[in-house]
Amino acid sequence: MKRKFPYRYRVLIFLFFLILITYLDRICIALVGVRIKEEFKLSNEQFGWVLASFILAYALFEIPAGVQSDRFGQRKVLIRIVIWWSIFTALTGATTGLITLIGTRFLFGMGEAGAFPSSSGIISHWFPANETSRGLSSVFLGLNVGAAIAPLIVIPIAVAYGWRAPFFVNGLIGLLWVLVCYRWFRDNPSEIKNITEEERKYIEENRRFKKHNRNFPWKMAFKSRSLRALVAAFFCSQWGNYFFIAWMPVYLQEGKHFSENEMKMTTFYLFITGIVVALSTGVVGDWLVKKRGLRFGRRFFGIFAQGGMCISLLVTAIASESLVVTVSLIVGHLFFAANGIVSFSTCVDIGGDNAGTVAGIMNFFGQTGAFFLAISFGKLADLTHSFNVPLYVLAVVLFIGSLLWLLVDPTKPLISADYEEK
Repeated sequence: MKRKFPYRYRVLIFLFFLILITYLDRICIALVGVRIKEEFKLSNEQFGWVLASFILAYALFEIPAGVQSDRFGQRKVLIRIVIWWSIFTALTGATTGLITLIGTRFLFGMGEAGAFPSSSGIISHWFPANETSRGLSSVFLGLNVGAAIAPLIVIPIAVAYGWRAPFFVNGLIGLLWVLVCYRWFRDNPSEIKNITEEERKYIEENRRFKKHNRNFPWKMAFKSRSLRALVAAFFCSQWGNYFFIAWMPVYLQEGKHFSENEMKMTTFYLFITGIVVALSTGVVGDWLVKKRGLRFGRRFFGIFAQGGMCISLLVTAIASESLVVTVSLIVGHLFFAANGIVSFSTCVDIGGDNAGTVAGIMNFFGQTGAFFLAISFGKLADLTHSFNVPLYVLAVVLFIGSLLWLLVDPTKPLISADYEEK
């Protein structure tokens, strides 16, 4: 196993490109948001509903997609959802106004639901428990790389060929990924011919996943204080996430008076620096769990991440100099990158065989928070004639989320040994 590149790390590369494409598609509309607003003559509130239509569908279909990935296998679900979202990514470029834009983005959101729950399920199948955070690092590495390269791809294409063209290109990229998934990926190590017997045994004897097709204990799950606190904290954190991927480009151009090129480079630097955190948080997270225990390790990163985001966004709102705005946004996003890894790692910790379902539940509530941010940010900006007021509200929400991590106990799995014997 030491002489040959482990097969499970090839799976990480596979997941990396999945999430890279997810965020390349998702952030595209924000990068051309000002162009779309100008062509369709949309107010901030109307554009907020365009953004919210995606996130509403994404939230509504998170739990069903997570359940499906645990029941029918991640491979089947991923093939379905990537085909679906690629088609509606391309169709976004064919919209004719507010109504068709809202409808297309809603259907796009239906397709993207399930990417993160399925990824969590893959980690529980393919990685030993002591590599959970490192495994999920690849997911968030893909997030940051996808979002970082998006402005370098989307904006030049939009400048040269119009804002519609990037959506067509991104749709094609997604379909190419589907071909790789269909031909190469399988749900379990035992289904792969080229994996060594040593690695297969190592994974299967040490992973969180133990049993196929177990029914999810819904009543037991929602009695868990840890799960309730986790989903509430993630609800708060996704207000911050959706600011970065949906409203930040508009905020920089209209709120802080950045040029389109300045916005492009700020977005690039913000997400490219997140790569460092995505790589290091997984390693440091697993090390901290080993040294200080699972409860302390997860809680520390949860509190640290959302608390840091809160402070950074307050500085952004107060600052008037472009350099300070840029640096504070970059620092704030660095904290966010750590939050995603610890949140989904906790889903694997407490979910085990049902990691995909637990991640779907958490992400449903998280995307509900993102929905509120999407519609309230533009509304507050229009009502107050200020882009800073919604940022103050966002900071308060993030502070509350940081405190909720004190109630999360990842050492208590949702399915107890007593439940398994029944």
